[in-house]
Amino acid sequence: MDGPQIEQATMEDLPLLTELLTELFSLEGDFVPDPVRQSRGIRMILEQPSRGRIFVVKQNGVLLGMINLLFTISTAEGGSVILLEDLIVQKAYRGHGLGAKLLAYAIEYARKKDFKRITLLTDRLNADAQRFYKRHGFFDSAMLPMRYVLSSDASTQAAVPH
Repeated sequence: MDGPQIEQATMEDLPLLTELLTELFSLEGDFVPDPVRQSRGIRMILEQPSRGRIFVVKQNGVLLGMINLLFTISTAEGGSVILLEDLIVQKAYRGHGLGAKLLAYAIEYARKKDFKRITLLTDRLNADAQRFYKRHGFFDSAMLPMRYVLSSDASTQAAVPH
């Protein structure tokens, strides 16, 4: 049995990536799981690598987890930055260091590619996730995340406070 390996996601991973995101969004208060939308978003990243990268951790060909990095430019930093959009490991494989392995891989990738910063959002009520990221060098920002939702889709609106 081989140890876990990290690689760039491919279109063949799309169904399992969609399942993982559906699970992730069922845990977060701001989002409503919608496999069609999750699949569309993943496809947009996989089809245009200039938008970002999705890395997966696999063991013996089985996809165990994923991390999604989106690329943009920061005028404050004067260079390219990453928005860490999603990080999830299949429930049965949590607690074995796979999330930490994916995160370390992403940080090293960002360093090698000369990105200036990685920013992420966590659910305010998910203290475990906050502790996880802080253990890996992330810190609270003085910035307050805010949203303006441009979709009239009922599933999106259900998650938006009125």
